[in-house]
Amino acid sequence: MRLLQLIHAGDRRVAATDDAGAWIVEGYATAYQLARAAINARVTLVDLVKRTERGASIDPAQALAEGRILSPIDHPDPAHLLVSGTGLTHLGSAAARDAMHAKIANAAEEKLTDSMKMFRMGLQRGKPRAGETGVQPEWFFKGDGSCVVAPGQPLVSPWFAEDAGEEPEVAGVYLIGDDAQPYRAGFVLLNEFSDHVIERQNYLWLAHSKLRPCSFGPELLLGELPADIRGSSRIRRNGALIFDQPFLTGEANMSHSIANLEAHQFKYRAFRRPGDVHIHTFGTGTLSFAAGIKTQPGDVFEIEAREFGLPLVNPLAIETQANVSMRAL
Repeated sequence: MRLLQLIHAGDRRVAATDDAGAWIVEGYATAYQLARAAINARVTLVDLVKRTERGASIDPAQALAEGRILSPIDHPDPAHLLVSGTGLTHLGSAAARDAMHAKIANAAEEKLTDSMKMFRMGLQRGKPRAGETGVQPEWFFKGDGSCVVAPGQPLVSPWFAEDAGEEPEVAGVYLIGDDAQPYRAGFVLLNEFSDHVIERQNYLWLAHSKLRPCSFGPELLLGELPADIRGSSRIRRNGALIFDQPFLTGEANMSHSIANLEAHQFKYRAFRRPGDVHIHTFGTGTLSFAAGIKTQPGDVFEIEAREFGLPLVNPLAIETQANVSMRAL
């Protein structure tokens, strides 16, 4: 089962989708309200949706084409939705995996870059057994709810950016309960839009490269994440396909377990503030930048995986130069 948010008959509504169709979930205007109700009732979102009255049937693809689809979850106060993520978590294709293992397996510690050292640590201790503590991943902060762009809407790159590239990823969606504990609502596709030129110049500029908008959805996958997900990442320019590669995700294609990434995210008290929503993205092994693609305004990013229903599609735009001046008070 999946959830989405949309404008239906002029109002914000929550809808559910499964193999049999899609329908309005009566009694809830937002996924945030629905998730809080599930926490308070001590039931899963799937169980709550099943016991809730079904409203009108809908056509999610038509709603998306008409621009009525919203992000699958948001917060009444965007400052209380936090987007963060991890990197160096994915193994890539079998060929890339074998090459990487050969490169780092027997290399002397002093000959490895910091990134390769962290990748090797993930291979060695990223999937701990129950009761054990795994190694922490690379981590970054992307922004609050103001950086989130609805499916179908433009990803606007800042005027000073040196690159505007997609990153097809899966993210976990979490709500912090009144008991200050994290509750996972489900998983979404996410375009972790970044500046790869800045990042490549110096890895200490990674934090700068991530302060960009992002988009996730359109649908929220409920339940556990499948272990082996095989999606597609595409870019179209003037209608023509200029990039089309598979992206592999899920724990079978990762050096870290989801549980390990979650444990290191929510060990911090600051990330367990009651009522907050967290979108925590798990990394990728597929980039058009690595294939030599230089994106342009008007290019359209498409990220798709069967398990997540509708594709995530966003055009690229560039903002005009901002006039920022500092004033002493």
